[in-house]
Amino acid sequence: MKPLISDIAFTPSVKAAQEKRGSRASYAKMEQRGGWQDKVTSMLADFIAERDSFYLGTATVDGQPYIQHRGGPKGFLKVLDEHTLAMADYTGNRQYISLGNLTENNKAFIFLMDYPNQTRIKIWGTSEFVEDDAELMARVVDSNYEARPERVLIFRIKAWDVNCQQHIRQRFTPEGIASEKETLRQRIRELEATNAALRRQLEEAADRVEA
Repeated sequence: MKPLISDIAFTPSVKAAQEKRGSRASYAKMEQRGGWQDKVTSMLADFIAERDSFYLGTATVDGQPYIQHRGGPKGFLKVLDEHTLAMADYTGNRQYISLGNLTENNKAFIFLMDYPNQTRIKIWGTSEFVEDDAELMARVVDSNYEARPERVLIFRIKAWDVNCQQHIRQRFTPEGIASEKETLRQRIRELEATNAALRRQLEEAADRVEA
């Protein structure tokens, strides 16, 4: 039997835990319907383009996990093709934990959050850092971002899935709040203009009746 895409996370021990606790049947149905995906769809590409941060998971060769926050201008994580993501790795605190981990264990994980819309996407894959590749760097660097790029992080997708919305608390950035405020202000201006026009029409109609 061909391995399922979701088997990257649903190992035999995970499936046993699901069976014991009553959730295996529902996940088995999900798998029969096609389950998770391993290619970038238009939905995933659009979701990634709106993110200004994500979490990168790596592990040492003996399995010690590490999570690192990555941030930048919106859309700093790029889609290179249907199986590959990439980003410019800018100068940071120079601990190089993710870099070191990936030299001995290339398995990696990306966790993307959209707090305003209470949506999260999980991506499993392999990753590596690429240095001294000017052409690749040009494809991923954000010229308006004031930071010095050092190398490129390549992430090759093995599986991805949209997680449930349960327990995600809405959070908004200052820019998002400002945008929503401007949208509301514009709507108020439109309603005030409509109200004024209706008031003029009523006044004109009243004048005609009196005449």
